[in-house]
Amino acid sequence: MLSGRRLDLLNPSPLDIEISDIAHGLARVARWNGQTVGPHAFSVAQHCLLVERLVVNLKPRLARPLRLAALLHDAPEYVIGDLISPFKAAVGIDYKDFELKLLAAIHIRFAVPPALPQEASALIKRADGVAAFYEATQLAGFELSEARHFFGIPPRSVRAPVLAPLATADAENEFLAQFQHLAG
Repeated sequence: MLSGRRLDLLNPSPLDIEISDIAHGLARVARWNGQTVGPHAFSVAQHCLLVERLVVNLKPRLARPLRLAALLHDAPEYVIGDLISPFKAAVGIDYKDFELKLLAAIHIRFAVPPALPQEASALIKRADGVAAFYEATQLAGFELSEARHFFGIPPRSVRAPVLAPLATADAENEFLAQFQHLAG
């Protein structure tokens, strides 16, 4: 990693995880395999920021550690990339286990419970789907009907965000700023 840390991917240690590496990597990983409009890719860092905002929109008084869990929900992608869900399924369950092991190490590193309560996991998953709906329709060329089919209909209580891909340095800085805000 750029921080100088060496991360054992098969047995990740929380001591080898740095938020600067996560922010740097996620800002450079493109959502939708880079197939989005605009001069920059819409990064996983931006997606994580969006999911955290949507979690707060769906449950305004959510505790900071769970908001931090939402921000970090795709953090393993800083080293393994953003594989689309159908490909993850084709790779098999071992891939998901690998991803979850890395996410647990990340959670431990930043004082987030390694296994979230079911309600919190469901909330983050819902916000992730809402984010995918808006990303698909605003950035990836999906028709509304197609996005509704794949991601469901966003709740009426959620105000549609206006999405614009950022330059990698800006995405990285925004991610780090929100992390610092939530981590204290």
